[in-house]
Amino acid sequence: MTTVETDLYFQQVPVGEMANLAYLIGSRSSREAVIVDPAWSVDALLDRAEADGMSVVGALATHYHQDHVGGEIFGHTIEGLGRLLARQPVPIHVHREEARGLCKITGASESDLAVHESGDCLTLGGVVIRLLHTPGHTPGSQCFLVETPGAPGRLVSGDTLFLGSCGRVDLPGSDPEAMFDSLHNKLAKLPDETLLYPGHMYSPEPSGTLGSQKTSNPYLRVTELSNFLTLLGA
Repeated sequence: MTTVETDLYFQQVPVGEMANLAYLIGSRSSREAVIVDPAWSVDALLDRAEADGMSVVGALATHYHQDHVGGEIFGHTIEGLGRLLARQPVPIHVHREEARGLCKITGASESDLAVHESGDCLTLGGVVIRLLHTPGHTPGSQCFLVETPGAPGRLVSGDTLFLGSCGRVDLPGSDPEAMFDSLHNKLAKLPDETLLYPGHMYSPEPSGTLGSQKTSNPYLRVTELSNFLTLLGA
């Protein structure tokens, strides 16, 4: 293992009541980290990063749904970004198509956001996090490709791609055809050795290779849009 590989700080953390997976990602050399989807257990996530010697310098939102960024849902309040900003005001990295919805759902202001286009990168030490726009589940859904030289990429996929399935497309703002494009013309073109880390623990395994998903996940195996829509029931 090279020095650059060991620079990567990557923690997958089960959180909340909806089988969510949050992530702490950063550089051990710079001691900087970001939190992906800090909706539940925000204090515990911050405390874990601090215990690991890391300073949280930002949050990355895969999309604006309450179980990923906080807000009111089913009569309950998920603390989310409101709690994060109260304890440690850091920029919230969000795709531009998702910015307005995120502010509406969480109460964050535009000044709290760092608004991005697809392909933008965050660099923490020797770790690069590439932001990939993957609409379908929501208009501004994004995945995060974590890159370190000499090691397979790690794809944090939110609610776009799960192990064995994909995100729902029957919700307000969802688009089945956009989901097909995101899966087949963006994510499926990544190398087979890319490691997939989803936004929910919907399978027995917490992660897997993208190559294995290309051969086993029915939503990646279907290559025609019409068949994909039939599979979705759309």
